Amino acid sequence: SITNKVLEALEVWAITPFIINKMCFPYLNIKVNNPSEIGTDLVANTVESHHRFPNDNKIIIDFGTALTFTTISKTGQILGVAIAPGIKTAMYSLFENAEQLPDVPLELPESVLGKNTVHALQAGVLLGYVDLIEGMIRRIKEELRTDCKILATGGLAFVMKPLHKHFDVLDVHLTLNGIKNIYQQASEKQ
Repeated sequence: SITNKVLEALEVWAITPFIINKMCFPYLNIKVNNPSEIGTDLVANTVESHHRFPNDNKIIIDFGTALTFTTISKTGQILGVAIAPGIKTAMYSLFENAEQLPDVPLELPESVLGKNTVHALQAGVLLGYVDLIEGMIRRIKEELRTDCKILATGGLAFVMKPLHKHFDVLDVHLTLNGIKNIYQQASEKQ
């Protein structure tokens, strides 16, 4: 929604930025099913993960405002995406919409049995998300009937320590590296 405003601001310095949009997707080494629907962050993650693991099926878990699971085939085809509210988004929603619930730090509790409101919220949301994510990984692998490389990105991936054993890669810069990779691929082919 702010792309045009940024473009106008950059005109002052005579800078023409490279815009990642559906027009550059045909130049990439991946296949996007619905170019008008998919977020460019998911495309950037896909490009980078396929660059790193070109011969593997992949699941990218992005711990952002939304928690996304992007599944990519060995050939670079985006097979599908699952989207859930991000961890912080879920916690904030409770804080904003339930009068008596406080905003709490995103720290894993030692027990699922919360003994106070803070620990109860942490147990319900954070430990609940551990199970959600493990369940989604299992379901995706079962549906594909094959193993997958698991790549995690987003700052909150580091908070979810019980999940680290599932991740082949934990890289908060996956999206940024994907943006760089998109620029290089599209520039070479245009």
